[in-house]
Amino acid sequence: MTDSSQPRHPEAPKGRPTPKRSAAQSQRRSVANTSMSRKEAAKRQREERRAALERQRQALASGDERYLPARDKGPVRRFARDFVDSRFHIAEWFLPMAVVILVLSMVRVAQLQNIALLLWLVVIVMIVLDSVVTGVRLKKALAERFPDENRRGAVAYALMRTLQMRRLRLPKPQVKRGERP
Repeated sequence: MTDSSQPRHPEAPKGRPTPKRSAAQSQRRSVANTSMSRKEAAKRQREERRAALERQRQALASGDERYLPARDKGPVRRFARDFVDSRFHIAEWFLPMAVVILVLSMVRVAQLQNIALLLWLVVIVMIVLDSVVTGVRLKKALAERFPDENRRGAVAYALMRTLQMRRLRLPKPQVKRGERP
């Protein structure tokens, strides 16, 4: 092989003999014949995709950065996840509280329905306040720790993570509550 960075002089020898026509044709045919049929290619592509999805699922369970989806990759996103996972958030209890409130609102007792309505208001206000406080603190922590990196979308990513119950979060939490991220 010649070094492609330096052009070869047109009259200089190429450094290898020209292959015979039959040898060149048989080489082209062998390369062409190794390709597979459309059905085999689709099957192989499906297998590769299944393997990639399995690696991604394993990475979400273990927190392995190499195979995480693009939305979860990077030190900024990791810090945002750890920041959320190290604290208790009211929003993660939204679904269980919503079920209780719905049950209370279905009972045909006026006082319980009024309590359910008041609970809805209290829960929503508490979640909004908790989200605002978390967002401000996270934004400040990100600015201190990652001044030169792209932090775009990290706060929204973290706030969406607070809405998930801790047990159901993916990637799995890597820090315990109370630990510093």
